[in-house]
Amino acid sequence: MDSKRLSNLIKRPEGPKLDFKLTIDLQLESGRKELAKDVCAIANSKGGRGYIIIGIEDKTKKVVGVEDLGITEEQIQQIITSRSEPPIPVSLEYVDYDKKTLGIINIYDGPHKPYQVRETGAFYIRRGSTTDIMRKQEIIEALQDSLNLNVETFPVVNSSPDALDEGLIKAYFDSKGLAINDENRLELLESASIIHLDKESGTLMATLGGLLVFSKTNSLYIPHNMIRIVNRIEGKAVDDIIVQGDLLDMIDKSEEILRRSLPEEYPVGALHEAVMNAVIYRDYTDYSKEISVIIDSNSVSVVSPGLFADSKSAPNNSYKKRNMWIYEKMVAIDPKDRLLLADKGINRMKKLFKNIGRVIFVNNFAEDSFKVIFPGISRIKHKKS
Repeated sequence: MDSKRLSNLIKRPEGPKLDFKLTIDLQLESGRKELAKDVCAIANSKGGRGYIIIGIEDKTKKVVGVEDLGITEEQIQQIITSRSEPPIPVSLEYVDYDKKTLGIINIYDGPHKPYQVRETGAFYIRRGSTTDIMRKQEIIEALQDSLNLNVETFPVVNSSPDALDEGLIKAYFDSKGLAINDENRLELLESASIIHLDKESGTLMATLGGLLVFSKTNSLYIPHNMIRIVNRIEGKAVDDIIVQGDLLDMIDKSEEILRRSLPEEYPVGALHEAVMNAVIYRDYTDYSKEISVIIDSNSVSVVSPGLFADSKSAPNNSYKKRNMWIYEKMVAIDPKDRLLLADKGINRMKKLFKNIGRVIFVNNFAEDSFKVIFPGISRIKHKKS
């Protein structure tokens, strides 16, 4: 933001899309919750992009400035995305003004209103300069205005269409019988929600799903997209391997690593099935967690962010239908057609271990994760003997 734009904002009164704060305290959880509530209210209000300007007295408009908020843009994004549903696209910048430095939280006008605070389930809105709970009719109207609630299509701030892999993009549109070229590229990418145009600034950004499926370098923008494989077999030095990239490539790389890490007689196919389902169905809105695979002699576990199902009942042999936008894109570009039966993966895992031991499926509600626990290496050796 340039100083002229900032000056114009400061001259305006607080309102649905503008809030002035002297400071924010993000060291305490209460301060983080309050920020998430304010951002949610501004995001749900009509009027384009919203702003929280830090370093100004809200009553007098006196410019005090901030020395250092002690927080990065990535941390602000983490605070907001982990506390809102769906995640709200935000960015943080510092601008010099009147010999002072001001912090500005940009709240983008995303396509997925209404936004909800995860912890309380409440929907907030701004009424003038005050944050209030949305009324029933306001929630209904927001839902009617936003029929597409795929969180995969929300824009990732500071990303760029340049991060997308041309080969993967071409494969997708080829599967749809569409020839993509320089003239129609942006139109096709935007219509498919692979990229998003911020109407206020004219900036093009890649969407979350666009980066996950079509970018080999998406870790620059969404570092939580990873598979961490930890090998602790028989007291050997712990191998801690990080797998990142586009989702199909991550599935292939993880299979190669698992086959190198486990004995030939171990049913790696079942383990890889769990990893593949985790990649497809994990909760990508939780920026604080990654998929993890823990290998030791007694058990092998695959842990995925997000619960298996909506209820507390035991798994019923099919994963929660999360990330269907991502799934459709991956199926379209998967040359091996391995994803077509992904929702039957639990039955296949059980079948491969039928004569070895029990495969356990656990919903961890406290950690909002799903775990698949396979028999360990020792069980395979016991069966052989």
